[in-house]
Amino acid sequence: MASRTMHPVLDTRALNRATLARQLLLSRAEMSARDAVAHLLGLQAQNVKPPYFQLHARLAGFRPAELAGLMESREVVRMVTMRSTIHTHTAHDALTLRPLVQPARDREVAYFRKGLVGVDLDRLAQRARAFVESGPRTMGEIREDLLEEWPDADPQSLSVAARCRLPLVQVTPRGVWGRSGQVRLTTVENWLGKPAGEARPVDDVVLRYLAAFGPASVKDMQTWAGLTRLREAFERLRPGLAAFRDENGVELFDLPDAPRPDADTPAPPRFLPEFDNLLLSHADRTRVVPPEIKGRTWTGNQAHCTLLVDGFLAGLWKLQDGVLTVELFGPVPKAAKDEIVAEGEQMVADMSGTGEVTEVTGATKATKATKASGAGAGVVRFGVVKP
Repeated sequence: MASRTMHPVLDTRALNRATLARQLLLSRAEMSARDAVAHLLGLQAQNVKPPYFQLHARLAGFRPAELAGLMESREVVRMVTMRSTIHTHTAHDALTLRPLVQPARDREVAYFRKGLVGVDLDRLAQRARAFVESGPRTMGEIREDLLEEWPDADPQSLSVAARCRLPLVQVTPRGVWGRSGQVRLTTVENWLGKPAGEARPVDDVVLRYLAAFGPASVKDMQTWAGLTRLREAFERLRPGLAAFRDENGVELFDLPDAPRPDADTPAPPRFLPEFDNLLLSHADRTRVVPPEIKGRTWTGNQAHCTLLVDGFLAGLWKLQDGVLTVELFGPVPKAAKDEIVAEGEQMVADMSGTGEVTEVTGATKATKATKASGAGAGVVRFGVVKP
């Protein structure tokens, strides 16, 4: 095995551009929403709208109706997988990725063992499965049903056990753009009408992870998956992988033919929603998040929507009533601000029903836009986030 000190060094900008290329964020891809969900190994989806904004930032011509249609036809589903968080996955990945991360879900149940004294977890899974497969149920309904058999157990612990032991999906209309619905759950097998598949071979998932998030370390992938002990898989694959190191000497792996653009490749501004996997899928996030602004995308437990400028986290944004407000962490060149405005106008037009921008005025590039109906306006406003 070659010494790590002999590996080529990828500096932060090189890692940034490589990751953006894999994430379809250097230029929008001519790719279907379904293929993008598969390539990205799922979309973080604690809230309903983020998957739609994730795809808008990555795909040419994307409109929310495309992903909504996939949700309604059950070609994609929402379920708990990596890091015990909700992701939107293709039906195939839902059936095969969930078994891969099941050991992490089992460890999660162990944290609640004090509230599950006397509870037979196999029996709990059997009863919960029968209940949700007889009709989609809310988590409250599942908890109440389980309490009938284990009245002395902790209610929250029962809920956690059911969520972790069973591959539960959120049924539509939950997750469909423009519609609302309470979270109701059934098993992925019941929803898709297919049996759960074998867990995907971990080596295959390593290769897919590198295709979407590489170059990356073993610890990076473990952070993304919420799993441990992945070193053996990387070592098995080492002969067919390219190896690098970052500026701190950490060994990075990659697919030999994967894109690694020049560090000076232009990176257009991109509006990302809260919980975008770009910001959550590496142990070392400095490839996207400058150290001096680490932690500034959260307020308490609230995650904010984020803005990339020149490929790096540079601000926050919110879209409300057709008004896009951008708060920068620091000054940006006028040319960059103009690009932010253009990108923001396009997002407002595509994602909130406004039509062509008819006027751009003011130092902060306040914009006026007509809706498809001819009424209403969209505005891009700038501010500065205080440290």
